[in-house]
Amino acid sequence: MDDQIPVTRAVDSGTAKLMPDVDRDRAWLLTVDGAPQSYVDLDDPEHLEFEYARRLAHVLDGAAPEGEPLDVAHLGGGALTLPRYLAATRPGSRQDVVEFDRALLDLVTEHLPLPDGVPVTVHAADARQWLARGLAERYDVLVADVFGGSRVPAHLTSLEYARAAERVLRPGGTYAANLADGAPFDFLRSQLAVFAAVFAHVALVAEPAMLRGRRFGNAVLVASHQEIDVAHLARRAAADPFPARVEHGAALRAFTGDARPVGDGEAVASPTPPGGSFGIG
Repeated sequence: MDDQIPVTRAVDSGTAKLMPDVDRDRAWLLTVDGAPQSYVDLDDPEHLEFEYARRLAHVLDGAAPEGEPLDVAHLGGGALTLPRYLAATRPGSRQDVVEFDRALLDLVTEHLPLPDGVPVTVHAADARQWLARGLAERYDVLVADVFGGSRVPAHLTSLEYARAAERVLRPGGTYAANLADGAPFDFLRSQLAVFAAVFAHVALVAEPAMLRGRRFGNAVLVASHQEIDVAHLARRAAADPFPARVEHGAALRAFTGDARPVGDGEAVASPTPPGGSFGIG
């Protein structure tokens, strides 16, 4: 998209806007109903503007030796920021992207197309239904970044969902999810309990101020049957412009407290962010 002109379009989940970044050529911010969804630099796909995207990328970076292709499924498409990043950092990676909003996909592929020849397949489907199709493929990493507006949908927070996610991973594969919550962290604690009930190892990457309850924010949950390389995640997260820490082991169990896994009948969406937490223009 060479013309730096904002684009507004009605999509299935609301009103989407593509807004150019005046400081970077061919860089765009995608919002839906005022909530930032993605940021992408078409000339520099390794530039990740949002902190949560960097933290998810740290998980991808540590999933295999540098440059080695991965098989990755992304639940939630947005502007395809992480698929572009992975295609640049690990050429030849096979990627499936699942996005329920077909009109949003059309907007992104029309105005922010992927480079030719990149092995990324985009599916217009609900993430939970896609996982339930009995897929023959298995993945090294499953990334979940699904928000309906600014909330994680309830059907992507349950024990049954976590088990469905586990089934599409290879042995030792990694699940990584972008979540959002604030004190008293009822939602985040329940998610930790859900994934600890399914996977042998769980870690959480978040800014210290957020974990101390000072503000509402994003946290990246990481789960695997293989021991998580916490040292790698901690080094990368600490070096970010907004440093984060990695909670795991006894400290994470203490944070989770007496939260218990929730099934489909009890699952709720993530809380609505307080006014001004994520909104933009």
